[in-house]
Amino acid sequence: MANTKGARKAARQAEKRRKHNASLRSALGSAIKSVTRAIQAGDKAAARKTLNEAGSIIDRIADKKIIHKNKAARHKGHLAARLKAMAG
Repeated sequence: MANTKGARKAARQAEKRRKHNASLRSALGSAIKSVTRAIQAGDKAAARKTLNEAGSIIDRIADKKIIHKNKAARHKGHLAARLKAMAG
């Protein structure tokens, strides 16, 4: 437990930040899953639209340094490669 007033405040702020970052990481997972579902459904146009939306979310989370920019690029690249490999 924090011993000083400043340490207690820092602990409160850290917990608030942790919850916010966790929600952003959850949004990242949801965005990736939405693209995956669209690709599995087989509709290339819908999957492309979903990928664009997810790319925006992924970049926004990387800009906030919740995940590293290279990890964001890797996710986007893998999803784009799966979309490109789709038939049609």
